Amino acid sequence: MKHVFIINPNAGKYDSRQRIYDMADALREKHGLDVQCILTKKQGHATELARRLCDSGEELRFYACGGDGTVNEVANGVIGYDNAAMTVIPVGTGNDFLKNFGGAAPLFADAENLWDGPQFPMDAIDVNGRIALTIACSGIDARVAADVHKYSESPLLDGKTSYIASLAVNFLFKGIASHWTVTLDDEVIEDDFSLVSVCNGRYYGGGFMPVAEARMDDGVLNTLVVKKVSRVTFARFVGPYSKGEYSKFPEYAHCSTPQVIRIHSEKPDIVTCLDGECMTNSDVTIRLSEKKLNFFGPEGCSCNATAK
Repeated sequence: MKHVFIINPNAGKYDSRQRIYDMADALREKHGLDVQCILTKKQGHATELARRLCDSGEELRFYACGGDGTVNEVANGVIGYDNAAMTVIPVGTGNDFLKNFGGAAPLFADAENLWDGPQFPMDAIDVNGRIALTIACSGIDARVAADVHKYSESPLLDGKTSYIASLAVNFLFKGIASHWTVTLDDEVIEDDFSLVSVCNGRYYGGGFMPVAEARMDDGVLNTLVVKKVSRVTFARFVGPYSKGEYSKFPEYAHCSTPQVIRIHSEKPDIVTCLDGECMTNSDVTIRLSEKKLNFFGPEGCSCNATAK
């Protein structure tokens, strides 16, 4: 078995490459493992690297060393391969994926806790053929996420405060809602929508948790639809929304578990964010991926540790 560290050298506020190299060397020297470290060079490179290695048929364990974007890229390369599994070593400014593991999350910082950890399957979200592990959101929250990176470069802001800064700009100077046709299985709704969040996991945006009951291995996607609201109402909604308390606003927010979600717009203005990575389309189709992701982590960890 080969252990492959895919490292995003641009992740985080500080260069963590030497720390990762030291961990990899420790696994090689202490346990005699076959270890390889690879630096990514461009957006999408982690997916290319992982997929190319998986195609070899060799048994592989991948370590995604970066933030949520790196995790997403490695997952897109590894998912569906029986000979490969992945884990995460957090480096980036945003590590919402690991928040799903609750108290076990700090253990992922050291490869010694990971290399021989148990493997288990995880669900994933398919968005126009691309994979998301935690949440695929469209609407004002996705527009906010698309702008977060501008603010996360500031040394004064962490993940959540960067999200709040971007939220304030979008809230004050851009429209809250968009006119879409949203189809939930056979139910077709044409209206003005503030957001549509499809949740496999529970966290995004620096710790916001739209659907607290979402579980990452139950074969179900929890879809939260929020119609247009006033700025005053939206300001009241954000706090409860960030804690999974959408039920406090039943007149605006509705959660269900459709198998297929489609969003259509007459113009290409649907910004959709997949684990922090954004794309813009006029048509979006979201469903549970037919493929499972093989994941491994510290002994006793659970991707549903924080589920309500």
